[in-house]
Amino acid sequence: MPLHLQPLTREQHLAFVAARPSASHMQMPSWGDVKPDWRAESLGWFDEEGRLVGAGLVLFRPLPRLKKYLAYLPEGPLIDWDAPDLCERWLEPMLACLKARGAFSVKMGPPVVVRRWSAEAVKAAIAEPTALRLRDAEATSYEPRASDIADRLRRTGWRQTEPGGEDGFAAGQPRYVFQVPFAGRSLEDVQRGLNQQWRRNIKKAEKAGVKVVRGGYEDLPAFYDLYAETAERDRFIPRPLPYFQRMWTALTAEDPDRMRLYLAHHEGEVLAAATMLTVGEHVWYSYGASTSRKREVQPNNAMQWRMMCDAHELGAAVYDLRGITDTLQDSNHLLGLLRFKVGTGGEAVEYLGEWDFPLNRLLHKALDLYMARR
Repeated sequence: MPLHLQPLTREQHLAFVAARPSASHMQMPSWGDVKPDWRAESLGWFDEEGRLVGAGLVLFRPLPRLKKYLAYLPEGPLIDWDAPDLCERWLEPMLACLKARGAFSVKMGPPVVVRRWSAEAVKAAIAEPTALRLRDAEATSYEPRASDIADRLRRTGWRQTEPGGEDGFAAGQPRYVFQVPFAGRSLEDVQRGLNQQWRRNIKKAEKAGVKVVRGGYEDLPAFYDLYAETAERDRFIPRPLPYFQRMWTALTAEDPDRMRLYLAHHEGEVLAAATMLTVGEHVWYSYGASTSRKREVQPNNAMQWRMMCDAHELGAAVYDLRGITDTLQDSNHLLGLLRFKVGTGGEAVEYLGEWDFPLNRLLHKALDLYMARR
């Protein structure tokens, strides 16, 4: 029988997530408070006996002058993706529920891994002159269930959003990320997994006197100064400072350790800064920033290593460095960031990506045209 959906309180939502190893930080109730342009609602899936068996944070974005909404579940929902009756029992009731709430289109990001590339496999792909994209390189491992899930979604009317732009990043959340597995590994094992350059740079930073400290809300302007400089250097549009202040207030109100800020100091100057997010056993390096000055003292390596040490101490099963480029060409300005992350000795991971279901095809097409022009 199909499951029944109904709104959840914050307490119900948080309790459900707490009983599981992890969930995306974008599927926590607090994430709705970070997005004031969206209306957020926690929804729960209940079985025939009234037990809560799934949860999702839905963000509703209104269409101008119409009481119709794009419903978005970033990196979610948190349901049984392996269920043989996934679409009929889990997703069809969700679509009906969201349509009743005025949604004209639904976008979701199944937290389903497709394949993985070891650090060695990524390095080999970068070194191969004919390799243009990571997706074309031979993966180290595959998740067989992923293709079955994708087939079922397509058969029932879901459409996969193709990664946009030359860098391989999707318009929403990244499809390709870089993660360092921590489960079952000591900190010494993690350190041995770093490449020689990383270990050398960490020692160089320590010898130069770089100090990495945890900051607070009052240090966000210092982080933001570096972030704005990074945005100009790396050619992306920065979020405004109030976004990070709102993010800090919302996430730390839900859990004091949900968001952390780290700053790398050298001789009284902040050279690098980064935010770190934690939900259960999953820790993310979220936003990073650095100056072009004094790069020779290696503040970024020192800061990342401190964050990895703290994540390990928190009991993380994975340290997630978030999005990477899918393009392996030297001309891509993001290739240096990929090389930096590969130095951690982790693995590149491809997720199933984001999927759309048009409940009103005319409005959905209009949204597609608007996004293409923007």
